[in-house]
Amino acid sequence: MGISASPADPRLLVLGAGPAQLGLLRAARERGIFVIACDRDPDAMGFEFADRRAIVSAEDEAAVGMLAKAERVDGLIAPGIDWPVAIAARVAARLGLPHPVTPDAAVRSVSKQRQRECLGEHGVPQPEWRVTRGETAGAPVPCVVKPADRQGQHGLTLVRERDELGDAVALAVSESRSGVALVEKLVEGPEVTVNAFSVGGELHPLTVTDRLVAETPAFGVAVAHAWPSDENVDRAVEVVRNAVEALGIAGGPTYTQVRLAPDGPRVMEVAARLGGGHDAELCHVSLGIDLNGLAISAALGEEVDVAPNPDAATGGACVRFLVPPEGTLESVEGLGEATQIEGVVEARVYRRPGFQFGPFRRGSDRAGFVLAVGDSQEDALARANRAAALIRFEMTDARAVV
Repeated sequence: MGISASPADPRLLVLGAGPAQLGLLRAARERGIFVIACDRDPDAMGFEFADRRAIVSAEDEAAVGMLAKAERVDGLIAPGIDWPVAIAARVAARLGLPHPVTPDAAVRSVSKQRQRECLGEHGVPQPEWRVTRGETAGAPVPCVVKPADRQGQHGLTLVRERDELGDAVALAVSESRSGVALVEKLVEGPEVTVNAFSVGGELHPLTVTDRLVAETPAFGVAVAHAWPSDENVDRAVEVVRNAVEALGIAGGPTYTQVRLAPDGPRVMEVAARLGGGHDAELCHVSLGIDLNGLAISAALGEEVDVAPNPDAATGGACVRFLVPPEGTLESVEGLGEATQIEGVVEARVYRRPGFQFGPFRRGSDRAGFVLAVGDSQEDALARANRAAALIRFEMTDARAVV
């Protein structure tokens, strides 16, 4: 379980206690910080690392504010999820607490529409885009349609034929908090993820990972993040630097997806937070940089040192996500065997028996992950795949994921 905190230790409120917050919660516990975690799910797996748990939605700003005040916290953080990033920034500002991101910059980062507008004003290359509340005339096809204020693939559709556009827009509008859909022209090319950390307005690029995708009937699904990238990443890092500066993100972690189009990189999305796919843990085993620890220090107003540890670095690393068949989970077998594979740092399953898996369209439908290292990206991927092959999901009413 790690080190228990004492009442004199710093008090950190973590918004969310699901898989995306797992690494940071564990890092905070191991550092001896008094952790208060909030999540609307009373069975959220991250609660095991919390000194105090609150059954409060991370998106309920009023409740989060009251909780932070009542617990007399020294800082707030929202790792791995978008919307609460702005909530944490606003609550910290109201309570006079340190925070690496200003409320204005946080709002620009969590609203896809505002982010697109800001990047456009600063000349940052991005996809051709437009917003709609239902109109489809003149929209580019092929395109990606998504809510203007939701995370990941929630309400997202890849549209390749014009007769699919109306349904895709209706879905995105229905899922949007503001009733607005974003239509982006499809950008072809490989995708990389740039994980970075800013200090005093200076961006420090850390891991640049390849986003490896398997096509499914529902939509393309990222099944692994692999480091180091096989692509020429210098231009990607430069556009990320410009995007983060344009959005006004002067401190803390950023997670940016970049599409490497034939005519140059395009910024697909910037998040002012840690990545939700165990990106910080991958950074730790890749470069010896404790990205979770840096984010915690920034949230508490402490000084940070973004320096790699050459003795802890490796030649390659990857996070390989576990994709189950559709159906109801009965049991999981082979997890212990998977962890015995050479190079496997961690293998974990998120879901408990009884969980129902539908079409794999969102990160919340991931069943777990394998974190592996190797002498190269290919070696790490091979080890992770061997481990994943040993993990068996016993399902009822199962339908295979193609």
